[in-house]
Amino acid sequence: MFARISGSLVERRPDAAVIEAAGLGFEILLPPCIAEKLPTAPGARVTLEIYAVMNLDGKSGRFTYYGFTNAVERDFFESLLTVASIGPRSAARAFSAPMSTIAAAIDRGDHVFLKSLPGIGQQKARDIVAKLQGKVTKFLLIQDAPAPRSTAIPDFADEALAVLLQLGYKRAEGEAMIRETIEANPALDEAEPLLAEIYRRRAKRPA
Repeated sequence: MFARISGSLVERRPDAAVIEAAGLGFEILLPPCIAEKLPTAPGARVTLEIYAVMNLDGKSGRFTYYGFTNAVERDFFESLLTVASIGPRSAARAFSAPMSTIAAAIDRGDHVFLKSLPGIGQQKARDIVAKLQGKVTKFLLIQDAPAPRSTAIPDFADEALAVLLQLGYKRAEGEAMIRETIEANPALDEAEPLLAEIYRRRAKRPA
């Protein structure tokens, strides 16, 4: 069992990601709100905090892994699991809104919002409030990190970013170049022309 994984993204789906690390491919289940934060381009470097669940099947068992972008999100997931009627899959499905938004709803006893979350009906909403109201303060104080797309990097740019990372650029440097290039050329909508424009702009800079 492990607590963190860092490796190369093989595939990202709406509810899971496959990450290659140490020559092995690991399927990591993802809450919807977490999946949205990850890049989509294969080869992108990804680090996730892991919550492992042992599933028993007769005399044998296997682990299911849930992934989060930071330890605080994992702590919030674990707090949902303290509710007797909420299991790991239910907690993952319900984690479809930002952590601070869900925590605020719990703190104010907003059953209407909570029961609107996937897999959470009226009774589970009541259970969550009864168990966690007044106990989620630290999650209210943390502003959720935005998804990469919200920082002006559209989906098609993920592929360009993956290429820049392979060429040795740091992620922050690559993202900055992409943002600057798209802001200067808003008509760009494909990875290859974007990369060509990035290289053209860099070539014009004085040595």
